[in-house]
Amino acid sequence: MKTVKKIGIWMDHATAHLIEFSSEAKETQIITSDFTFQDKEETLQRSESEMHNKEQHKHATFYKNIAAEIKKFDEVLLFGPTDAKVELFNLIRENHSYDNIKIEFKSADKMSDTEQHKFVRDYFKRLEFNM
Repeated sequence: MKTVKKIGIWMDHATAHLIEFSSEAKETQIITSDFTFQDKEETLQRSESEMHNKEQHKHATFYKNIAAEIKKFDEVLLFGPTDAKVELFNLIRENHSYDNIKIEFKSADKMSDTEQHKFVRDYFKRLEFNM
């Protein structure tokens, strides 16, 4: 029987905290967006459309990096306070190589690292209990 690999990803538009669900404690992997406030200020001084283009390009790279990690798992929980989780979910669903991965998203507030780990643990434990 194959072990089902599960991960929870707390994310906003700036960072993603990847929390693998397993019996042993693991480090949280963090992926950050390259689009900074400084980038926004610099490009906005030149042109608003240039700023939006740069922002979209940097977000696309950010989502691509997260999506590459998601491919390693069977079940994924995306959660966080912004629409970034929904944007990533919609992007992934367009790519059929993710069709066999169960992906769900939930709204959640800002959380400490401990709260994020508890949220992921409680979510996947509840699913195991319901099976």
